[in-house]
Amino acid sequence: MTEVTQYAQIDWDEQGRPHSRQFDDIYFSKDQSLEETRHVFIDQNDLRQRFSTMAPEQCLVIGETGFGTGLNFFCAWQLFNECANADARLHFISVEKYPLSHADLARALALWPELAPFSAALLAQYVAVHDGFQTFVFDQGRVRLTLMIGDALEQLPQLDAEIDAWFLDGFAPAKNPQMWTPELFTQIGRLCAANATLGTFTSTGWVRRGLIAVGFEMKRIPGIGKKWEVLRGVFRGTPDIQDNTASVAPWFARPPALNGPRQALVIGAGLAGCASAASLAARGWQVSVLERHATVAAEASGNPQGVLYLKLSAHGTALSRLILSGFGYTRRLLQCLQRGQDWDACGVLQLAFDSKEEQRQETLANAFDPQLLQRLSREQAQAVAGVALASGGLFYPQAGWAHPPALCQAQLQHPNITLLTHHQVMQLRKVDGLWQAWESEKFLASAPVVVLATAAEIQRFEPCAGLPLKRIRGQITRLPATARSQTLNTVVCADGYVAPSRGGEHTLGASFDFHSIDTTPTVEEHIGNLHLLDEISSDLAERLDTHQIDPHTLQGRAAFRCTSPDYLPIVGPLADRQTFDQQYAVLAKDARQVPETPCPWIEGLYINSGHGSRGIITAPLSGEMIAAWIDNAPLPVPRDVAEACHPNRFMLRELIRGKKTAPTPKP
Repeated sequence: MTEVTQYAQIDWDEQGRPHSRQFDDIYFSKDQSLEETRHVFIDQNDLRQRFSTMAPEQCLVIGETGFGTGLNFFCAWQLFNECANADARLHFISVEKYPLSHADLARALALWPELAPFSAALLAQYVAVHDGFQTFVFDQGRVRLTLMIGDALEQLPQLDAEIDAWFLDGFAPAKNPQMWTPELFTQIGRLCAANATLGTFTSTGWVRRGLIAVGFEMKRIPGIGKKWEVLRGVFRGTPDIQDNTASVAPWFARPPALNGPRQALVIGAGLAGCASAASLAARGWQVSVLERHATVAAEASGNPQGVLYLKLSAHGTALSRLILSGFGYTRRLLQCLQRGQDWDACGVLQLAFDSKEEQRQETLANAFDPQLLQRLSREQAQAVAGVALASGGLFYPQAGWAHPPALCQAQLQHPNITLLTHHQVMQLRKVDGLWQAWESEKFLASAPVVVLATAAEIQRFEPCAGLPLKRIRGQITRLPATARSQTLNTVVCADGYVAPSRGGEHTLGASFDFHSIDTTPTVEEHIGNLHLLDEISSDLAERLDTHQIDPHTLQGRAAFRCTSPDYLPIVGPLADRQTFDQQYAVLAKDARQVPETPCPWIEGLYINSGHGSRGIITAPLSGEMIAAWIDNAPLPVPRDVAEACHPNRFMLRELIRGKKTAPTPKP
């Protein structure tokens, strides 16, 4: 079961400095906080010299145990901003069991006015910070922060990264011994890049010996202030400790790094394609986005209001963890758009419409932070929604709706992105190491890397023909707002959903049709959507005068969701199917075998598809996942979540089972 995230319990001294109630320890030195951080972590990792000599497009990865108030991160960012090449990048990865609330973080950060240009950027994005991996992007992608919220010994084993420098900054070993165990040191050694460095304030003997045991050369260094000694280290680990991929099956391993220009084609300008382009561009890639229509978000990503609906599990499934991380990432992206027009954090209310749903909601409420979701009685739900309802339900106060086309447009504004509309890619050819995109006999563009983000249309390309994607037609209905319907304060969901008004209209939907291939809205589905509204709130239906509306006059929009059999998106590199089946044929007889044969990757080909009705939550973070795969960067999700989304999972399952994947049922 998922552990409920708890905020740090803080006491404040007479000088306004924070003290942890959970660990009965200070967050930083009262007299020399900045000096101590710079001496222990900046200087012992030689960061000034390393930042100053970074090459363009080089990324330095810092790992930290104990994010606390973020002081170490801001000091590192400040120095990086001062010293590093304008095209270099910093990725800071930190684990924190008890994150500070926004109010406490703002109060602590006010103590360091000189860091305000950096701390203000984090505070502006510090929303929806829940359990698991949480991604923050600053300075157009030049600086990234990955916060792993949870116990260090649960989070670090899930991390796929190579760390260049470590800040070991948990509370003192005597106060928080769990942050200084041999098991944790083993994870630190596993994640080290060659010659990684380390700095820590503690000089305790068993900490020093534990780090030596996993491959560090350790040295005691004079401390600062009342701290007599600190430790610095350099990783000289043996190959078996240093190999981060030793336990990864070849079909889920990272493809070999690509040589050549950092150029990519992204085919499709919906949520998945725009997110992939934005994440690559932020890492210095020159990206051409090829879109067959005249505008971005012309198909499934073009609805006026998409709901940030969290379909979670109390059992920590891969899909649930992806959604929780994706929700936070999308919410941070939306902060940059115009609230009320492009998005709104009005909350989402999922009605408990039957006993099974009520039981599911009770289980979820016991498994997750009440900051994320809350059970409401019927009376409470009606007060939140502003309309009469048939039942109570589960309320997600940080969720709401977004206008997907606005998010797509915003993500394509990076100067490294070129949008090419009216470019319908019919064929891909690999010539001299470059992927060429062709429309019939017309050459369109080429690059060493191509990302396919055209939903189920990716099956038209021969390498993807076997991916088990299914199209499901969905139609939304646009209802003119009335004076009485303006009381609707939040998105309300049951079998369908209705959103508060945007631009004088409510969005109502959406239908499910597994057979039609026509995108022309139908009167029948408008009528079906109106029935969904009656089930959600007959009071709202009356406020909207739906019984007096002629369905033939209603406006709407139909498009195709694209889903996979396990409802997880399909994100990452792809293997050649025929060679895959030949090389790993032994799995059909013994699924426990893990052959050492390298995976037969289709070099430079990546997939971002299968987001179903959750694309507003999963597609943006999947863009980060795509860029991390391509750029050999730290993955923004746990390794097992990335594997659960991997395109190779289907050919692996079919090889083991010896049969084709079953059709996708209605969710």
